[in-house]
Amino acid sequence: MVDLMEGLGLELGLVAYLGPPSSYTHQAAMEDFGERSFVLEPRGTIQDIFAAVQSGAVAYGVVPFENSTYGSVVYTLDLFADRQFQYTNVYVYGEAYLDVHHCLLGHQSSSSPVDDSLPGDATPTHQSPSPPRPKTQPLTGVRHIKRIYSHPQAFGQCEAFLSTYLKGVERQEVSSTSKAAEIVAKDTTGALAAISSKVAAQVHDLDVLATRIEDRDDNTTRFLILRRASNDESSIETEPLQLGTKTHGWKTLVNFTIDHHSPGALADALQVFKISGLNLTSIGSRPSGMTPWHYIFFVEFEGRRESEGLGEVNQALAQLGSITRGCRWHGSWRDRIPRRYK
Repeated sequence: MVDLMEGLGLELGLVAYLGPPSSYTHQAAMEDFGERSFVLEPRGTIQDIFAAVQSGAVAYGVVPFENSTYGSVVYTLDLFADRQFQYTNVYVYGEAYLDVHHCLLGHQSSSSPVDDSLPGDATPTHQSPSPPRPKTQPLTGVRHIKRIYSHPQAFGQCEAFLSTYLKGVERQEVSSTSKAAEIVAKDTTGALAAISSKVAAQVHDLDVLATRIEDRDDNTTRFLILRRASNDESSIETEPLQLGTKTHGWKTLVNFTIDHHSPGALADALQVFKISGLNLTSIGSRPSGMTPWHYIFFVEFEGRRESEGLGEVNQALAQLGSITRGCRWHGSWRDRIPRRYK
């Protein structure tokens, strides 16, 4: 059945993304696959996308991985950690970047004029005695809003606006920003709102109550493109490299764990990259899921694996595997970070 599904997914050029339609992941998938002969399929959760790629039901999957303002998408990291070995054939094939500008969507209230929400001030706290001021203000009154729906990442990216104009309003986390818009579109009370995109407002016929409410103008999300490989990991390679070919312009992702009782074990692991001349681009961790306060470490670095075990990356991975536990390569792909961020 797996072989049949894999053939079907590849033949039809199916691409799974985090839905419903109009999500930021959908927009990223359209930018990357929309001009080619692919069929985009929404999935309800990030886990659903990993499962579809692993089974071969789709040719590719697009998942959110990291935001420039709010950091890693922990749901995606946990699936790469793959503590139950469910996604052993899922590898990173590429990446995509999307500028993310959030809107507050809902139903405009004629009884809530715009000036009744202004001026707004976030409440100072011990941790944030001088909270940042939002860079925008509502287009209409928002006092009628009693509950806001969105993805946890979106809430984190819009904290200044929310803590200024919607202090004390209940926040309800959902699987995606487009799911939030879908829920609010069905509301008949007018008291619900969503943090989502202008595209979602058009799809679900919602009023835009505020625009560009994210904390930073350069708010950007990075998405990873997943693909299934056979048990022969070399089959995921996208281009053959000749001996001596430079691997600049590529990225590689690995994870591993260490002996947490051995002083300097993590430092020893990271030293491998320095000795090999490999520049790290990010480091993260997630709970191991095996022992409390033990962690799986994720390292992304410049460079790529070469065929036949050649090159500095292969040598570094071999050395890393000898001094860590459960070292796993998640793929090598071309670096597509926008030039303005380099």
